[in-house]
Amino acid sequence: MGAGVRMTEKQEQLGRAATLQRSPTDSPPFTLGQIKKAIPPHCFERSVIKSFSYLVRDLVIVVALLYAALVWIPTLPSVLRLGAWPLYWIMQGCVTTGVWVIAHECGHHAFSDYSLLDDMVGLVLHSWLLVPYFSWKYSHRRHHSNTGSMERDEVFVPMHRDRLDWLSPYIHHNPVGRTVHVAVVLTLGWPLYLFTNAGGRPYPLFACHFDPYGPIYSDRERAQIFISDAGVLATSFALFKLASAFGFWWVVRVYGVPLLIVNAWLVLITYLQHTHAALPHYGSTEWDWLRGSLATMDRDYGILNRVFHNITDTHVAHHLFSAMPHYHAMEATKAIKPILGEFYQFDRTPVAKAAWREPKECLYVEQEANRNGVFWFSNKF
Repeated sequence: MGAGVRMTEKQEQLGRAATLQRSPTDSPPFTLGQIKKAIPPHCFERSVIKSFSYLVRDLVIVVALLYAALVWIPTLPSVLRLGAWPLYWIMQGCVTTGVWVIAHECGHHAFSDYSLLDDMVGLVLHSWLLVPYFSWKYSHRRHHSNTGSMERDEVFVPMHRDRLDWLSPYIHHNPVGRTVHVAVVLTLGWPLYLFTNAGGRPYPLFACHFDPYGPIYSDRERAQIFISDAGVLATSFALFKLASAFGFWWVVRVYGVPLLIVNAWLVLITYLQHTHAALPHYGSTEWDWLRGSLATMDRDYGILNRVFHNITDTHVAHHLFSAMPHYHAMEATKAIKPILGEFYQFDRTPVAKAAWREPKECLYVEQEANRNGVFWFSNKF
């Protein structure tokens, strides 16, 4: 146990220097049950009142920012308005990302002890953000069931070197090309994922999260995909009515730009929590659920850790126990770090630096020598 603590401290020191050592790939010397025993039992308790308190707090801030945009900003001199609108967009986008995280917890049954309540809250919140709730819930659940698997994971499945197109090295190794790539991913990555499953596991057919009869879903899931689509259509209709009453650009300023920021954060958080040269991916001969779940990492987003309800700096614990509510995740993370030891990865690299670095350093994966089922990120040509 003591060795595990020392290794955890070493990993954190390495994280500060942004030079993490590769995560071990052998079977861990602990079980999921041993990890769970290290966590205080109350961390697994879900409280409707506490969960709603975080949601109401976020929604109050969202409404306050909306009031400022509609009432206060128009009264400012034109020069100040130029600065006030971007400030509103950034703040509203970040706070609304926190709302998305709570909706995401509903999909994991981490909001309350009542599945129906979780689905009702999740459906409303996700629909408001133009995300098909049940569609995302089922595909995201499969991501958690197959994290780190080269064959079955659903999110940011890395490419083999032999599948890399000839243009990619020039894009990612060139500052201009990488800038364009990052900009496109942050603005279009989330819609492309929803409409085409871009970045996820390839399906034999066109895989759209809005298609109830697409290859992503089973027959028993299809009826709920229709419900998800209805929720998104209802929000789209409401936005159409608002645009008809107040103008298209009014909707863009008040709702559209903050939503773009939410979408950018969703892509960036998902990408950075699963992409680092220290993290392995596994083929079918080596993969198992525990090793796959440990093939993720915690990162430091500064003050945004709290705004995003700590999904960023407790992501390892989230993958191990996804039904745990976010307000217990920090305590649980502190409890499991001594058990995980060198299997726990934490990167303190500033988010902007990591977002610029990882697309270059983690371009493709190749097999480890003498380990046919273990793959590591690389960018060498």
